[in-house]
Amino acid sequence: MHFSVFLLLPLLLYLPVPVTCYSDYQCDSINTSTGNYTANSTYQSNLNSLFSALKSNSTGSGFAAGRFGTVPNQVSGLLLCRGDTNASTCSSCLSQIFTDILTTCPLYKTAMMWDDLCYFEFSNQDFLSSTDNLPLDTQINENNVTVDQTQFFQDTAKLMSDMASWAINNSSKFFATGEVRNFSNKLSSIYGLLQCTPNLAKSQCKSCLQSLINQLTIASEGRDGAWLVGPYCNIRYDTAPFYDGVAMVKVDGAPPSPNLAPVLPSGVNDGNKKSTVIILAIVISLGVTILSILTFCICLYKKKLHRRKKLLSEMINSEQNQANIDSFLISLSTLKAATINFNESNKLGEGGFGAVYKGTLPSGQEVAVKRLSQSSSQGLEELKNELVLVAKLKHKNLVRVVGVCLEAQEKLLVYEFLPNRSLDIFLFDKERRQELDWIKRLAIINGIARGLQYLHEDSQLKIIHRDLKASNILLDSDMDPKISDFGLARLFPVDQTVHVTRRIVGTFGYMAPEYAMHGRYSIKSDVFSFGVLLLEIVTGKRCCGSFDTEMSEDLLGSTWEQWTAGTITNIIDPFMDCPTNEIIRYIHIGLLCVQEDLKDRPRMSEVVIMLGSNTVSLQVPSKPAFYLRRGGGVSCDGSHKNLVPVSQNELTISEFEPR
Repeated sequence: MHFSVFLLLPLLLYLPVPVTCYSDYQCDSINTSTGNYTANSTYQSNLNSLFSALKSNSTGSGFAAGRFGTVPNQVSGLLLCRGDTNASTCSSCLSQIFTDILTTCPLYKTAMMWDDLCYFEFSNQDFLSSTDNLPLDTQINENNVTVDQTQFFQDTAKLMSDMASWAINNSSKFFATGEVRNFSNKLSSIYGLLQCTPNLAKSQCKSCLQSLINQLTIASEGRDGAWLVGPYCNIRYDTAPFYDGVAMVKVDGAPPSPNLAPVLPSGVNDGNKKSTVIILAIVISLGVTILSILTFCICLYKKKLHRRKKLLSEMINSEQNQANIDSFLISLSTLKAATINFNESNKLGEGGFGAVYKGTLPSGQEVAVKRLSQSSSQGLEELKNELVLVAKLKHKNLVRVVGVCLEAQEKLLVYEFLPNRSLDIFLFDKERRQELDWIKRLAIINGIARGLQYLHEDSQLKIIHRDLKASNILLDSDMDPKISDFGLARLFPVDQTVHVTRRIVGTFGYMAPEYAMHGRYSIKSDVFSFGVLLLEIVTGKRCCGSFDTEMSEDLLGSTWEQWTAGTITNIIDPFMDCPTNEIIRYIHIGLLCVQEDLKDRPRMSEVVIMLGSNTVSLQVPSKPAFYLRRGGGVSCDGSHKNLVPVSQNELTISEFEPR
């Protein structure tokens, strides 16, 4: 070796160990396919103004959140700098990340980006009303832990726990750094950092950090450095220092391994030596046995957890959502406690797939827990459908899935709880129908239309619901509608217009004629169902069995008769006080949606435009399909003598075809 190399060796020993620099971004992930804005638009102007205001407000604290503008061009945003950055570094990082996010996610209405020193996200959706730490991203080092992994992650978890306590009780920024000192001869230290946004309450910060700490071992995949980051809290560890200043929290590492063959003091007789050896052997044997049992239990638990995660992964079938699987898992014990062991007093309803219970999670959040029947093969298919969709679809007019449980043969889906239950409870009750004035019904109709437009045209996937009806429209505390129950929904190829199936599923009365009679379904099938639902909302009558005369036609037939006779006001719900011209226009749109030929029906994007503007001219509707007449073999419970039988919840008993 050349002599100069020897001269350089002492210098090389003092060079800092390289530390991994993390950065990542997501475009349009708070609410999938929120759409794009146009250059130089009001939305872009509001976004620029919002960032400028947030950056100015963050001086000193390194954090700011807020909204700018008015709906539909309102922008919500949040930014956070790492707690050990100074004002100049924070400002520089935020300016750079804003420039980068506009370049990386051009014209997206929703985007987020983070690097080692700062984080920024914005959206046209009001995500600030929730403190869910999603989306959650995991960044990991390339190198595996080279020492005892069990001890490594035990000490790392303890460090994180101590730092969390310190940050909550001693830092106005909810920020802490830490170090595990003298971990082993092979590894001198473990360095850690964690932070919450300061707008959280102490209990919220603690819960957020604890959730990440619980996921640490699995999410880090045994690597010697990782960063779990979400919008409201993040944790990070590494075997090389990566933060500024001295560690705020210091933890002593694992003690050196004990000498298993100690040298006995001189002068001890052979009998004492033998007794000591025997006792030592017993202690060691007992210790090894206990350690083996603990190791077995830990491995068994991890194996079960891995299986549940693998099943979820296969169901979701999306690489970009793997890091979020843990956030959906809810234990069976938690759900039993939430529902008081699925007590009948908490039952909200029951259908062909199982019962739904009201529950309260430990955080205080109210939820609806769908307990799928263990004997139903369709229950597992519905679960897969729901998980595929929750991993991809998010919209304010779709019911949000909070979590899932797959334990002890149970299949449980946990939804947000909507206090006003379903639309049919109001719409078809003479007393409660009076609570639905025309303004509320307008909002419900338009909300359902926007939700369907999102499913058909605006989401990354093309989804056909196939069971749109009043009982599947849930209402929140403000009576805003949310489409629910995607167990029968089908993913549909973007370039395909019509699919044919031999298995007819759905609810008669809402089914399009080409689907009910020939198994042909498309987005126009959902348009037909929407038209039926719109007419139900306007008239307050069910789609069949609504009129007094024994041989009268269903709702569509009666509406058409009144329309052609010029007496359409006869079928308007008398409980509504509304402009006649406006409601007649809505009936007109409903009739366009239920035309017999699917080619004549408008797309949902066209329906949304019609509903939102009185200046758009409407075509003359053609006669709807009268295939559901009371005298033609259809009963009011939705069954049909010439087709497959239906179950108690009005769903046909049939098997799902493979995707």
